[in-house]
Amino acid sequence: MHRNQYDTDCITWSPQGRIHQIEYACEAVKQGSACVGLRSKTHAVLATLKRSSSELASYQQKIFKIDDHCGIAIAGLTADGRVLSRYMRQECMNHSFVFDQPLPIGRLVTKVADKSQIGTQRSGKRPYGVGLLVVGYDETGPTLYNTEPSGVFNEYYAMAIGSRSQAARTYLERTYESYADATVDDLINHALLALKESAPDHDINSRNISIGIVTENQPFQALDDEKVQPYIDRCQAAEEGAAPAAGEAMEQ
Repeated sequence: MHRNQYDTDCITWSPQGRIHQIEYACEAVKQGSACVGLRSKTHAVLATLKRSSSELASYQQKIFKIDDHCGIAIAGLTADGRVLSRYMRQECMNHSFVFDQPLPIGRLVTKVADKSQIGTQRSGKRPYGVGLLVVGYDETGPTLYNTEPSGVFNEYYAMAIGSRSQAARTYLERTYESYADATVDDLINHALLALKESAPDHDINSRNISIGIVTENQPFQALDDEKVQPYIDRCQAAEEGAAPAAGEAMEQ
């Protein structure tokens, strides 16, 4: 990206009313591997594509457990994601110690957004180059939030961020109305199908997929490797079963 006199820090506005450092941080999120989040009336689910720097390296962790009632998926700079995950864990522990109850997800996301925004208004800091999908279960039920490096956050029924995430969002926009009453298996199936749209060569397997699940009666859990395989098999079986049905409909 071409450098200019307005992108040397995050407190200088360009004549067009833009802060380039924040735009660069948002671009880092767009270059990260894709993450998908969905919620129903009873569950919230995360699904992520993991990347490896080489064939000799392990895959990077993309899903982090914050507390028993919430977890996050990250897209962008993994190091910045780890810093924010530690901050979120500390806030959850402090709230539980003082009030003896879990920290509401909306309040936790607001704290993270405020911390992110500080990096956009001080010359000695830079914006965090990571976007978060935050899922949790509190007194309001399952929740899903997305935070951006600028400090902006929004609540969603379903959302996808990261590289080639527009394809996943298109799938989610087409099917989200069925999520409210979906079972956890159906919700995961939709998440994998959306993620497959963003995967290189549409290839998803147990090595490059992570899944996170949270419900009212079950603490947040992250699934990797062989624990993910049954869901991938179910997703592939559903796709193979749908193909003949579509062909029969066309013949009729």
